[in-house]
Amino acid sequence: MSDLEQDSPFDFPCQFPLKAMGRNIPDLDAIIVGIIRAHVDDLSEAAVTTRLSKGGKFISITVEVRAQSKAHLELMYADLNDCPHIVMTL
Repeated sequence: MSDLEQDSPFDFPCQFPLKAMGRNIPDLDAIIVGIIRAHVDDLSEAAVTTRLSKGGKFISITVEVRAQSKAHLELMYADLNDCPHIVMTL
């Protein structure tokens, strides 16, 4: 286990919910899933949930992934944060 992993509260590999939010544009969920699929080969449709904001202007997409390491999570978050359609990640 690397020093980075020892600093993490998670025991890897583990299930982890990645959440990304953005304006409710067509296919934002597909864009987010495409970004995650670049890092996770066996992503199922059941791993993805969406939720519209109260006014319908924004959407949050949660993708449950099997994170292999802290570095793996950081790569996925970096790619999500590079997407201009995504306003915030959690």
